[in-house]
Amino acid sequence: MKKDLLIFLLTVSLLIFTGCTENARVKTFGGSGSFELPKGEKLVNVTWKNSDMWYLSRPMHENEFPETYTFQEKSSFGIAEGTFTIYETK
Repeated sequence: MKKDLLIFLLTVSLLIFTGCTENARVKTFGGSGSFELPKGEKLVNVTWKNSDMWYLSRPMHENEFPETYTFQEKSSFGIAEGTFTIYETK
């Protein structure tokens, strides 16, 4: 009985963590994730809609340099806080 329960829990856990996108895992369970903007794009704004991350970008000007942005969740209870890093490239 205990072995069956353990196998069930491991299977469900595996499905949750492999069946979700990185965005959903970071938003729901905490942890960290990252992505790189298309080359030559400058980040303007970012937001979540359900488990999808939407970002606004614009072309990078010649005098601008790539930056790295770290978005950190500050939850009320301090549980499952996520961090998402966005990288710009020139």
